[in-house]
Amino acid sequence: MTAVKIVLAYSGGLDTSVILAWLREEYDAEVIAYTADVGQGAEAGEAVEKALATGAVAAVADDLISEFVVDAVFPALRAAAVYEFDYLLGTSLARPVITKGLVETARQYGADAISHGATGKGNDQVRFELCAAALAPDLKTIAPWRVWKMGGRSDLMSYAADRGIPVPATREEPYSIDANLFHTSYEGGVLEDPWAPPPPGMFRMTADPEDAPDAPREITIGFTSGAPVSIDGEALDPVELLTRLNGVAGEHGVGRIDIVENRFVGIKNRGVYETPGGAVLHAARQAIESITLDREVLRLRDLLARRYAEIVYNGFWFSPERVELQKTMDSIQAPVSGEARLTLYKGSVRTTGRRSPNSLYREDAATFEVEDVINQGDAEGFINFNALRIRGFGTGR
Repeated sequence: MTAVKIVLAYSGGLDTSVILAWLREEYDAEVIAYTADVGQGAEAGEAVEKALATGAVAAVADDLISEFVVDAVFPALRAAAVYEFDYLLGTSLARPVITKGLVETARQYGADAISHGATGKGNDQVRFELCAAALAPDLKTIAPWRVWKMGGRSDLMSYAADRGIPVPATREEPYSIDANLFHTSYEGGVLEDPWAPPPPGMFRMTADPEDAPDAPREITIGFTSGAPVSIDGEALDPVELLTRLNGVAGEHGVGRIDIVENRFVGIKNRGVYETPGGAVLHAARQAIESITLDREVLRLRDLLARRYAEIVYNGFWFSPERVELQKTMDSIQAPVSGEARLTLYKGSVRTTGRRSPNSLYREDAATFEVEDVINQGDAEGFINFNALRIRGFGTGR
C-alpha cells in the first residue's frame, strides 16, 4: 500500500514542530515539510534542518521573498489597504504566497493532502484553506488544531518534551511570532491581556521610540504609478527598497502598533505589530496622492480600500472581487508618480514635502496673494445653493 503523503506548511516553531510528529503518528504518513522564505531571516534555513531531525522525509525551503513583495505587498500598498484603520496586513498578505508554494510542492511530491498549524480560533485557517480551495480544490486539508485532543500550547510543549522535539517557546514566555520582510506580529501569552503592555525587549524590527536617535532623519521616497522605486534618489528593486527602508525606519522606532482587531471568525484579538518600512511607504504614497488624484476619485478609492482590506484580511486573495478591485486600484494609481519627503523621529513619520510631474495642485489658485484665476465673488452663489438644503434646519432642534 502506498504511504500517505502530506505536505506541511512548516515554520519550525512550536505548533508545526509538534504537528509534524503528530501527522506521522496519526496518519502513518510521509511528511514533507514546506517552509516558505518570505523574509523571516535565518529561520527558514534552520527549519529545514529541524524538520528532517523531527522525522520529515523531505524538507523544502522556498525563496519567495521577491514574489511576496512584488505580488502581494506592493499591490496592497497601491490599494491603500489598511484593516480597521491601523493594520497593514503583513500576515494576511503572506498567506496566499505561502499557500501557492505549498500547493505547488504538493503537486511535485504527489501528495494526498496539505496541512497547516493554524488554530481553530484564528484567521489563518481561513486564509490557508480559502487559498487552497481556489488553487487546488481536489487536495484535502488537515488542520490538527481542529481535531486533536491537545487543548493549548502547554499541552504542545509537554508533547514536544516527551518526544525530544526542540521548540523555541517556553512556559514562561509563550509568544506566537509571525515574521516576514514586511512585518513581525506578536500574539498570545501575556499579550492576551489587552491591558498588559508588551514585554521589554520583545520587538525585533524596531527600536524603542524613547531610545531612538535624538536627531531626526529626513528621507525621500520616489514612486511610479503608486509603487515605490527609489530612496533618496537611488533606484532600488522592490526587495532592496523594503529591506533598506525597514532598517532606516526601524532605527527610528517607526511602525509599531498595538491593537484589538476583529477576526473574521468573530473573535476579538489583541495583536502587536511592527511594520517599519510599510508605515513609511503608506505615508509617502498618501503624500503624492494628495497632489495627483482628483478629489472624487480619491474619495471613491478610500471607500474601496476599506473593502479591499477586509477581503484580504478575511482570506479571499484568490477571489474574483479582489482581482477586479486590484485592476481598479492599479488604474487609479497610474498618475501617482513623484517624490515624497518625510521626517522620521522617535516613532513618528511626518510629511514635509511632495512633488509630481502629474500634480493637480495649482499654486496660482491656492495662493493668498493677488491672483486672477478665481473670482472670489463667485463663492457667494456656491454657498447659497449649498445652504438651500439646511436653511433653517438648526432652529427646530
